[in-house]
Amino acid sequence: MRLPRFAALSSSLLLGAVLTLTGAGAAQAAETAALDYVALGDSYSSGVGSGSYDSASGDCKRSTKAYPVLWKNANGPSSFAFTACSGARTGDVTANQLGPLSAATDLVSITIGGNDAGFADVMTTCVLQSEATCINRVNQAKAYVDSTLPGKLDSVYDAIRAKAPAAHVVVLGYPRFYQLGGSCIAGLSENERSAINNASDYLNAATAKRAADHGFTFASVVPAFTGHEICSSSSWLHSVNWLNIGESYHPTAAGQSSGYLPSFNGAL
Repeated sequence: MRLPRFAALSSSLLLGAVLTLTGAGAAQAAETAALDYVALGDSYSSGVGSGSYDSASGDCKRSTKAYPVLWKNANGPSSFAFTACSGARTGDVTANQLGPLSAATDLVSITIGGNDAGFADVMTTCVLQSEATCINRVNQAKAYVDSTLPGKLDSVYDAIRAKAPAAHVVVLGYPRFYQLGGSCIAGLSENERSAINNASDYLNAATAKRAADHGFTFASVVPAFTGHEICSSSSWLHSVNWLNIGESYHPTAAGQSSGYLPSFNGAL
């Protein structure tokens, strides 16, 4: 039986150091170059917050510093399609992003679910209203994750698998946003920051479960971002930015290159 090209790539990655030392790194490069890669998802995959946006992508704000482009530049796959879009929900992925998928697709990456769960409204509520109102809104988002999001994720994952039956699919999660007990001296209370972090963990756990049930790989970015949250001395996330509100609570260029990219690589 012929192994999928991606399985061959995974084997070659394990031997990467040896291949490089022996001058046989070209074999690994050849396997990578044979891949067809499609990058789907929301603003965390399109690269909002990292700058350097492709003007042709319009409101989708696809960045040349987003982890899918960084991976493409480093590995040179035979084809690369980048359809992730700022603000995307699960229904937007199925309606607008799956066109490049086919039976030949070897690798798919996606972040999705945060917008469905009301992430933007949660953060707006917490910034502008009381602690009690913030925590109540967080709990509403968690209830949505319990009741409704799993079915929406199933719809997206089923559609991906139907169009790309042989692909290795990597579902990436979201970071915790705050370092508790950190350097922030104003803004949200510690209770609010803790509640938001817990909601992120809650969303990640639900997403990981749905991904596993579909045979997909879930890649947590929480370990990579630990020590680089808002309120840390070296944050890879934008805090609220009133001059560019759309970039608030999104990874910086460093968050993409040092947070998301290594997490993606670790899932391959």
